[in-house]
Amino acid sequence: MSDGVLRGSCLCGEVVFELDPPLARLVYCYCSRCRKATGTDRAVNMYVAPGQLRWLAGTDRISRFDLPDARSFATAVCRRCGGPVPHPTRSGREMIVPAGSLDSPSARLPAAERCEWDSRAAWVER
Repeated sequence: MSDGVLRGSCLCGEVVFELDPPLARLVYCYCSRCRKATGTDRAVNMYVAPGQLRWLAGTDRISRFDLPDARSFATAVCRRCGGPVPHPTRSGREMIVPAGSLDSPSARLPAAERCEWDSRAAWVER
C-alpha cells in the first residue's frame, strides 16, 4: 500500500478495498432512508471517482439493494456480516463509501457537508 492510500473493509474483514485520495466529498445525510439504512441518526459517506477505488477481496460477498421507489437510493453490504461497503451510484459516476468502513482514521477527509437536515429525526440535536 503506497503512502496516502486509504484502506477499508467490512465488519468481518472479508470485503476489502483501497481508496486513492483525494476524496471528493464527505456528507452527513439525515434523511429517513439513510437513518433506516444505518440504524443511526445519519449516514456518513465519502464520495470518490470509480477509478479511485480498488477491490482487494470479497466482491462476491457484496449484496446491493436499490430502493425501487427512489430515484437514486441504494445500499450495499457484506452478505456475511451485514457491514456496509462501497457501491457505485446508479449513474456510475461516483462511488459511495461508508466513512465508518475505513480501517484507520484519516486526516485527509474533506470538510463535511450536511444534507437533509430539515428531515432529521426529532431526537437529533444541533
